[in-house]
Amino acid sequence: MADSRTLDESIGGLMEGVTDALNQDAVDAVSQGAPQWLTERRKHAWSVYERTPMPTTRLEEWRYTDLSRKLKLDTLQRLEWAPRSFQKDQAPARLVQAMDEDREAAGHLVELDGSVAHVDLQEELAAKGVVLTSLKKAVETHPELLKEHLATNALPPEQGKFQALNAALWTDGILLYVPRGVRMELPIRVSRWISESGKALFSRTLIVADEGSQVSFVDEVLSEDLDAQTLVSSGVEVIARPNAQVQYVSLQRMGTGPFHLVQQRTLAEKDSTLDTLNVNLGGSVARLDLNAQLLGTGANSDMLGLCFGEGDQHFDHNTSQDHVAAHANSDLLYKGALDGNARSVFRGIIKVHKNAQQTDAYQTNRNLLLSETARADSLPNLEIEADDVRCSHGATVGQLDQNMLFYLMSRGLPRHIAERLVVMGFLGEVLSRLPLGGVVEKITRIIEEKLHG
Repeated sequence: MADSRTLDESIGGLMEGVTDALNQDAVDAVSQGAPQWLTERRKHAWSVYERTPMPTTRLEEWRYTDLSRKLKLDTLQRLEWAPRSFQKDQAPARLVQAMDEDREAAGHLVELDGSVAHVDLQEELAAKGVVLTSLKKAVETHPELLKEHLATNALPPEQGKFQALNAALWTDGILLYVPRGVRMELPIRVSRWISESGKALFSRTLIVADEGSQVSFVDEVLSEDLDAQTLVSSGVEVIARPNAQVQYVSLQRMGTGPFHLVQQRTLAEKDSTLDTLNVNLGGSVARLDLNAQLLGTGANSDMLGLCFGEGDQHFDHNTSQDHVAAHANSDLLYKGALDGNARSVFRGIIKVHKNAQQTDAYQTNRNLLLSETARADSLPNLEIEADDVRCSHGATVGQLDQNMLFYLMSRGLPRHIAERLVVMGFLGEVLSRLPLGGVVEKITRIIEEKLHG
C-alpha cells in the first residue's frame, strides 16, 4: 500500500485520515472467507483505486462538483456487513409506506444498511430459472455468473476512482438473472433503507437478461435526515443479451446528509432494448455516472432522468451514449426543476465509433429554475467518428413561463397551484416515456409534496 502522506499529497489532502477506515485492511476484511477469484479481483480493484488520482475540478467531468468541499472522506467509517432481518411491523414507517405504495411485483428485495434482509420471488419464475438473490450469497450459489460478469466487462475498476473503490469494498448487493426466453410481466421491486449516519456504504447490483428475455427492475433508496455526511456508493451493471428487453429504474429519495455516488453501466447487445430512468429527489449531494454502450446492431436505449432540488441540494449527472455498433439508437432526455439554492449539473456526450454507421442518437437536457438563487449548468457534447449518422443535442435553462402562469391564473387558479401544474407538466414528459406501474404515480406524489412544502 502507498504511504498515506504520498496519497494525501497527490489528492490535495482530500484523503487525510481516511486510511484508518478505507485501506488495504478493509479489503482484507471484506475478503475473509471469499473464494480466491473474488479476493484477487478485490485486491486488483484496490490497486487501481490507489494509483488513480482523485477527481478534481480540473477534469471536465467534475468541473462543477468540487469533491474537496462536497465529500469529506476523512470523517467516514466503513459500514461493515451484518446479518439483518426484515420485520414489516418493526420497520421504519417511511420504508413501510414506500413499500405499501408499490403495486404488484414478480419479486421483492429489501436491503437494510447495505445488507440484504429479505428476498422473495414468484415460484413459477424460480422454477423457470430466474435468480434473485443477495450478491453476498451468490458468491457461493452462482459463482459462474459473478466470475463472468461482476466488475469485468460492464463496470471494471479501470472505469474510474470510485468505480475501483466500490469494486474493492462492496459488502452486499443484488444479483438478478433472467434465463433465455423468460418474460417477466411484473417488475422486481427493491427497497433500500439507510439509517447509519457518518458511514461509507458500498453496494453493488448485477442484472443479466439472457437472450430474448424481458424484465423490469425498480430500485428505491430512502433514509430519514442524517446528522452527518454518509457515503452511499452503488455500482450497477446491466447486461441485455440479444433481443432482450430491460427496464431499469432508480428512485433516490433520501433525507439530508447522504452523498449518493452511483456508477451505472449498461451493455445492449444485438436487437436488445435497454431503457433507464434515474430520479434524484433527495440527498444532499447526488452524483450519477451513466455509460450506455450499444454493442450490437439494432440495439436501442432510452435514457431518462429527472431531479427536483430545493435548499442546498446538489445534483450532478454525467452521461455517455457510447455507440460501438452500426444501426443502433439512443435517445436521452434529462430534466431538472430547482428551487431555493439548489444546483444541477448535466454533462452528456454522444460518442459514435468509426464503424457505427447509421447511428441515431439524441440528447436533450432541460432545466427549470424556480428561484433567483437556483442554478443549472448544462454541457452537451458530440464526438462522431462515422460519417453516416443522425445525431443532435440541445440544452435549455429557464424560468417559469409567465405567459402560461398568467393563462392558468386567468382561469381562476391561485398562483401556487398554477406553478405546481406548470412544474408537473414540465417534468411529466420524462415520466410519460417509461410508464411503469406505480412508479409514475409515486414520483408524481413526491414532487407534489415538495411543491406544497
